[in-house]
Amino acid sequence: MKDLPTQLAAELSGHQGPVRAVRFNKNGNYCLTCGSDKTVKLWNPHRQLLIKSYAGHGMEVLDADASHDNNRIASAGADKIVQLVDVGTGQVVRKIRGHLARVNCVKFNEESTMLLSGSYDATVKAWDLRSRATEPVQVMDEAKDSVPSLQLSRHEILTGSVDSCIRRYDIRMGLVLVDNVKQPVTCVSFSRDGHCVLASTLDNKLLLLDKDNGDLLNSYEGHVSSSYKLDSCVSHTDAYVVSGSEDGRICFWDLVEGNHVHQLQHFSHKEKSSKKIASGEGGAVVYSLSYHPRHPCLLSVGAQGTVKVWKGPEWNNEDDDDET
Repeated sequence: MKDLPTQLAAELSGHQGPVRAVRFNKNGNYCLTCGSDKTVKLWNPHRQLLIKSYAGHGMEVLDADASHDNNRIASAGADKIVQLVDVGTGQVVRKIRGHLARVNCVKFNEESTMLLSGSYDATVKAWDLRSRATEPVQVMDEAKDSVPSLQLSRHEILTGSVDSCIRRYDIRMGLVLVDNVKQPVTCVSFSRDGHCVLASTLDNKLLLLDKDNGDLLNSYEGHVSSSYKLDSCVSHTDAYVVSGSEDGRICFWDLVEGNHVHQLQHFSHKEKSSKKIASGEGGAVVYSLSYHPRHPCLLSVGAQGTVKVWKGPEWNNEDDDDET
């Protein structure tokens, strides 16, 4: 288990109410969280340090992403707004009002010149950050229902929709490739090597697809995923598949063999029995996960407002001290 995060290393407190998303930055030194208290927070999770809190949304914040140069933070809200803030000053530098319903997800491209947002209004929109234009440069409206998740590679846009379809937009070829998996899709991601797509569906399953031809390579079961959007991802080595669960667990599977190999309890027995968790919206749901890009380190968040940091037994915080 040396290559899995098996130990609770830290708990980060600062949010009031459920935390909807947690995201490592590109190199894994920092992370962002956002939630029902209408804020986005920047942390150094390895030093258990809250660096800054960013406001500006009028309703809960559902997703956040850091630009690859770490200078800006984009956030998506239930107020239908995509917000861009300056990391250093904390000032809101742009508010994009282009969706007709809540914005579920947001991502920068690699150069941080474009921003993509997916919405409950069934569209994905691309915004040119080099321009002050109020209209998107592209609208992807092929989805027939909410788009809760999107990911980017250098030349591809990957989206998952409640209409049961995974769509991959090949920017170079100008093609849209569609795989219908027959169940609402709530999360999509690329494997680290870029050859596969991992998708979460609302029938208590995870699906691993060949990115190029859409063939089903593997499926994973054992967690509870039937009512909420839950994050899933692959480990830093592509060896394991990881997902949150609606019963408070974080589940790990061997990517190739498909067998369940490990689990963590995000909520302690005390937290599960507390009135706040038992009666609150979402209960003991583990909403979001983020896996470190190079090390066995995992961040998890849920309904109780605490960020939990999980690390492998041989983790050394000095690994990240010299990187920016």
